[in-house]
Order: sequence, then structure tokens, then C-alpha cells
Amino acid sequence: MTRPSDLSPVTAGGRMVYRGLRLIGVVLTAMLWRVRVDGTERLPSGVPFVVAPTHRSYVDFLVIGVAFPRLLRFMVKNSIWKSSWAGRLASYVGSFPVDREHADRAALRSSEQAVLGGDPVVMFPEGRRKVGLVVDDLHDGPVWVACRTRVPVVPVGLAGTDRAMPVDGRTIRFARVHVVIGEPIYPDIPLEGRIPRRVVTEGTEQLRASLQDLQIEAQRRLG
Repeated sequence: MTRPSDLSPVTAGGRMVYRGLRLIGVVLTAMLWRVRVDGTERLPSGVPFVVAPTHRSYVDFLVIGVAFPRLLRFMVKNSIWKSSWAGRLASYVGSFPVDREHADRAALRSSEQAVLGGDPVVMFPEGRRKVGLVVDDLHDGPVWVACRTRVPVVPVGLAGTDRAMPVDGRTIRFARVHVVIGEPIYPDIPLEGRIPRRVVTEGTEQLRASLQDLQIEAQRRLG
């Protein structure tokens, strides 16, 4: 397993493989779920950022990868690396592990390194898959990384992925999926120096409120 302390930039080969996998994903999601994406014009241009989506299904990773045109580096649960081929592929295209059972500072450092290397990083602030429209009990990680690296957080609401593959399901179903990308959240912090805990807490609450609105809006547009 590639450990966070030695997180490497994604190689040219890794980027090529990522683009190929994304292209396959675009075709599959169009056939299976008719994925619609709104709000791409809100994405920051030419700079990295932290992507913070809601989480309702295992297929959220695929949908987010398809919705964003740039290479994304995903924070992924460390059990993926129990499979040698899956772990090698995930590392090759830029993903890195997180221990969801404990506070994983090393994974947060990996997120910082990915952003400082110029690539957006995906962190699910709800941690685990949830059920329903309510968004609450967010982890501070996405906002903390954004504050540390002085980049924006991009909230994303997902609707329909819970039908495409429910939390208690193991098979993929036909469904419609709608993605709504929200306005970037820019942490109100100085360009240098210490990050007040208050700023992270307030930023996480702002993210929660934005995700709640986006989740409801995505569901409304899905119909």
C-alpha cells in the first residue's frame, strides 16, 4: 500500500489510465443511469480544490469521476487495498487510503499533498454512506484541508445513486442520476499562519448547509 507519507504525483501513465477509465465510465453511466450534471460552470478554473459530495451509494465514486472533467484524487477506504490488484490500480490513478475507524491524520496529510501537487481531491464529509435527504454530522476533514492549503471546497449534491445501488444492495440497477455542483466555499482565513479552530467549525457548518440545499435541489430536479 502506498502510504500517505510518501504520496507521489500521478504519473503520465496513471493520468492516461484515469482518462481511459473515465471515458468508459461516461459511456456506462449514460447507458445505465442517464447521468445529468448541473453547475460545472461554477468549478474553479486552473486551481486545485476539495470536492465534498454527499454519499448515498458505492457508485458515488464513479458518478463524481464522470461529472468532473479533471483528474480527481480520491480518499478511499483502506479495505480496497486488501485486494492487491484493486489497491495497485487505485494508487496508480492517484487515490489513497483512509482508515475510517480512527482519526487518520496521515490520510489528511495525503489530501494536502494531493492538493499542493495541483490536483483536486475528493473527500466525502459524511464519511460513510447515508440514507435519505438529511445531511448532518459532517467530518471537518474537507474544510480543514481546504484551510491548510488555502483552496476552495466544492460541495456536490447527488440524487438517484441510492436507486442505482442502494446502501443494502450489491447489484447495480437502472436509474436516473442527477448531480448538482454548488458554489465554491472559500475559507475566511489569512494567507499564512495558524488556522483558528473556529474557522474550521464554521466552514463545516457552511458546507453542511450548502450540501443540504444541493441534496434537496438534486432530488427535486430528478423528479
